Amino acid sequence: MTLSPARFLAFVLGALGLGAALAGWTIAPGAFAGAWLAAFSWFIGWPLGSLALLLIHSLTGGRWGDVLRPALIAGVTALFLIVPLALPLLFTAARLYPWLTHAAPAGKGFYLNAPFFAVRAVVYLTLWCGLGALTLRVLRGATAEASLRRLAPPGLALLAFTVTFAAIDTTMALDPQFNSSVYGLLTMAGEGLLGLSIAVLATALLTRPTPGEWSDLGRLLIGLVVFWAYLDFMQFLIVWQSDLTSEIPWYLRRSQGLWGWVAGLIAIGHFLLPFFLLLTAAAQRRRGIVAGTAALLIGVEVLRAWWLVLPSLGGGFGWIDLAAMIGFAGLSLGWLAHRMGQAREVLRDV
Repeated sequence: MTLSPARFLAFVLGALGLGAALAGWTIAPGAFAGAWLAAFSWFIGWPLGSLALLLIHSLTGGRWGDVLRPALIAGVTALFLIVPLALPLLFTAARLYPWLTHAAPAGKGFYLNAPFFAVRAVVYLTLWCGLGALTLRVLRGATAEASLRRLAPPGLALLAFTVTFAAIDTTMALDPQFNSSVYGLLTMAGEGLLGLSIAVLATALLTRPTPGEWSDLGRLLIGLVVFWAYLDFMQFLIVWQSDLTSEIPWYLRRSQGLWGWVAGLIAIGHFLLPFFLLLTAAAQRRRGIVAGTAALLIGVEVLRAWWLVLPSLGGGFGWIDLAAMIGFAGLSLGWLAHRMGQAREVLRDV
C-alpha cells in the first residue's frame, strides 16, 4: 500500500523530529531525557485512552462509539510502538530519577528502587500490549461484540490499576516527595480526553458524521473536559489546603516564570475555552466547533506534558523539547492516517 502525500509528510516530519531529538542526546543528555519523557507521556495517552474508550463503549453502547470506532482501533494499534519508543528512557532513567542510583526519600525505598522499577515497567508494557492485541483479535472474531463485552470489565480494571501506577512511576516520581491520591485518576481522565479528541478530529477529517452524531461527540467532549477539570482543581485545592512542605514545592515550580504562563494557558485551553465553546446544543451539532475544540485539547495536552515534566528537572524549555514533541506528533499523525484504512477493514470483518 502506497502512502498518501499527507501520510508521507507526517512520517517525514516525525522522523526528522525524532532524529533531531536523538542527536540532542549527545549534546545535552539531561535535556534529552526530560524532552523524551514529556513527549512519550503525551504520546502514550493516545493508545491507552483509545483502548479505554473502546472497552467502555462495548458496555455502554451509543452512536458515539460506532462513529469513532475506526479511529479508536487505529489508536489501539499504536500500543505496539511504545516498546521501541520507551527504549531511550531506559538508558536515561538515572538522569530523571536520582533515587535509582541514590537512596530514596525516607519511607519510600521499598517502592522507589531500581529492580522494582524495572519489573513494574516490564509488567506495564507487557499487559498493555497484550490487552491491545487481545482486543484487536476479539474485534476480528465472529462474535466480536459479545466477546468485547466480556473482555471490557477485567480489561478496564487492569487499565485503571496499571495506568495509575505507571503515572506515579513516570511523572509523579520526578518529585518523590510529592503525594497525590487523585494523580492516577487525573492521568486516566487526561488520557481518555486525549484519545477522544484525536478520534474526533480524525473522524472529522476522514468521515462525515450526521449533526446528531456530532451532538453526541460534543456532549461527550464537554463531559470529559468538566470531569478532568474537577479532578485537577481538587488536587490543587487539597494541596493548597494541606499546605505541606512536601507538596507545595510541586506547584510552586509550575507557577513561576514561564511555567506560570503555561499553567494559565492550560487552565484556559483545557477547560474554559472548550467548556464555553461546547456549552450550547447548537454548538455541539456543528462539525467545525467540535473538531476545532478537539484540536485545541490535543495542543493543550502537549503543553501540559511539558508542564508536568520539565519543571521537575530544573531546566527551561529548549529546542530538544520541541524536536522530540514534533517527532512524536508526526509519527502519531502518520500512524493514525495509515491505520484508519486497516481499521475499516477490521470493521468490515465484524
